[in-house]
Formats: sequence, structure tokens, C-alpha cells
Amino acid sequence: MLSAPFSRIIPGLPEGSPWRVMGLMSGTSADGVDAALIEVDPQGFEGGLPFLNLLAHRHEPYPPELREAVLDAASDRARPSRITVLQRRLGDHHAQAAHSLVKECGLSPHLASLHGQTIQHHPEEGATLQLADPYVLCEVLKCPVVFDLRRRDLALGGQGAPLVTLTERWLRGQAEPWAALNLGGIANITIWDGKGLRAWDVGPGMSLLDLAAMRWLGIPFDPEGAYATGEVDSGLLERWMSHPYFTLNPPKSTGRETFGSAWLETESAALESLPLSDRLATLAAFTAQAVASELKRLGSLPAGLRGLASGGGVRHQRLRRELAERLPELPFADDHQFPNGSREAISWALLGAASAAGIPGNVPEVTGASRAALLGAWVFP
Repeated sequence: MLSAPFSRIIPGLPEGSPWRVMGLMSGTSADGVDAALIEVDPQGFEGGLPFLNLLAHRHEPYPPELREAVLDAASDRARPSRITVLQRRLGDHHAQAAHSLVKECGLSPHLASLHGQTIQHHPEEGATLQLADPYVLCEVLKCPVVFDLRRRDLALGGQGAPLVTLTERWLRGQAEPWAALNLGGIANITIWDGKGLRAWDVGPGMSLLDLAAMRWLGIPFDPEGAYATGEVDSGLLERWMSHPYFTLNPPKSTGRETFGSAWLETESAALESLPLSDRLATLAAFTAQAVASELKRLGSLPAGLRGLASGGGVRHQRLRRELAERLPELPFADDHQFPNGSREAISWALLGAASAAGIPGNVPEVTGASRAALLGAWVFP
């Protein structure tokens, strides 16, 4: 059932028919915007199956100067004036992606859900910042836009992440146990063991590998891990795994503030003493070891657990090999349910639809929030 307050407040939502919802996601990899248009059955939330169909998907890469500005802000290298302008520039870029998707598919959304680009994430201080002006998006799409979905959870004492826990269950169902690994800029895992959900950020995903590719190869990322062909430096790997983040118990989340350019700069001297192929191989092993070590928190894996991997890291062959060697008991197959890059945008569309339907979007047991709550603030045409 739609809650009465939200069914009255949000104009233009169809009664008795599916909603078209656009989700816009800019991940920690800071490579651009993914926009996905989906059909949602608002009555389906009650039975756990609100997703109906993916109508269209588009990736809009950041131009190099915009990506550089994002990484500067994420690395504390941007003045407030630059961050202020970046908010609008990111809003324009998201709006462009949304407009292009609508033009391509010939369908307009009834509502949109905007993640924005994470610039800083400090859950220990109860603070997070995602940039992208929602008013620009609202003016372009002429529909309600929900944004800033993370801060409500933080206000309730949570981590503000991961927030895709419920969406993973809505998309994958509950018929069998599964473990969904997202190898984005930061790696996170969501597990349905047949009884309950667990999810948390497990450590660096592709963030350090991408920064290393830019630093030493002059390219935004190492395509398919083609340059990560060397030997793993076990001494460096052991030292990196002593990082305090890996001693924390969930609920926990992390970002480029922890595993980003400052980390790479600190480790650059040690890495540059190695051949380039060894540097990249050791960084790939770090991501894989973090995933494997964090999964050991589960003890014995649930019987019949199926591993599925998504995100940009699935194409990095050295990372996949290191992961397979460290977790032979849980092979991760490529997740082909949706086109590459679209899954998180689909998830964000579902979270926006949940807010519109009066359905809480966070899982307190996962984020650490004191209670479940409706997420986000709204802008109307």
C-alpha cells in the first residue's frame, strides 16, 4: 500500500499502473554517470518484488577535466569555491545524461532518484557529501527528484552505507542463498543466507588500481589488468592488511578518504621500488585479500551459497585470479542479470521508488542506524 502522505505529496504518479523511475549513479570510481530507466510496481514492495523491467541504460563518462576536479575534491585539494562550482557542473552532467537517455528511448520518468558524486564520506563523524545539483535535473526532466538519500541514515547513527542491501534482495529474490560482490571504486558485499541480510564495505575495490594506472601508465584504468602481470610483494601485502579498517567489525563503510590518493602517495616510495608489473599485481592482490579476509567474518559459508560479481573490477583478470586463489570455496561468477554498469543505477532507482511509496530504504542491522527510515529529500517541478 502507498502511504497516504506520499501518495498526496508527489504529483503525477500513476495509480494502478507501473511507475517509470530513473536512477542516476556516480560511483567511487568517479568515471562518469550511469542512468537507468526502470519500471516499478509500487505495490510490489510488500511482497519483495517491486522491479518489473529495465527500459534503458546509458553511461555518460566524465570529461577529463571534470574527473580531475572530482578527484581533487575527494582528496581535499579543492577550495570551497571550487566545490561550490563543482556542485553545479556535476548537476549539469547528470542532467545531460538523463536528457540523453530520455531522448534515446522516447520515454520520460515519473520520478528520478539522484545519488550524486561522493566527495567525502566520514561515517565516524556522521557526515557524508554527494555533489550534483538536483534542481538542474528537476528542471530538465520536469518530474520529482529525490536526492541526498544517505544522510538520513547517518543522522540515525548509521554509516549511510551500504544502502543497496534491500535492492539486492528486491532484484535477486530470496529463493536461494547468494553473495553479491560489487567491485567498484570501493568493494562491498551483500549476503543473503536464507534467513537474513548482511552487507558492508570490504575495502579497496578499483580505487587504488585506477589511481596507480593514472600515476604510472597515464591512463584512467588498466584495461582487463593487462599490465598487472608481475609478482605479488608479500611483505607489502601483509603490512597493508594490518590497516585499522580491517580490524573493525560491521557495520562499517569506507571510501577514497581511506583508500585513495593520500594512501597511494604514502605508499608510493615502497611501490616504486618494484617493477611496474609487480606494483599493479600487488595492488590487485590487496583488493582480493581484503575481500577474502572480510568474508572470513562469516565463519563457515552458508550451504549452497552462490557468488556473483559485478562492477568494473569484474574485467580485471589479475584481480579475478587473485580472488579465486584466496576464495576457492566461493567462486564468483560474472553477474549478467543487467548490462555492465547499470546495476547500481537500477538499485538507486528502486530506492527512490521506495521513498515515494513510503517504504524505508535502510537496513539498521547493516548500517547501524537506530531505526529504519524513509530516505532522501525531494525537489518538485
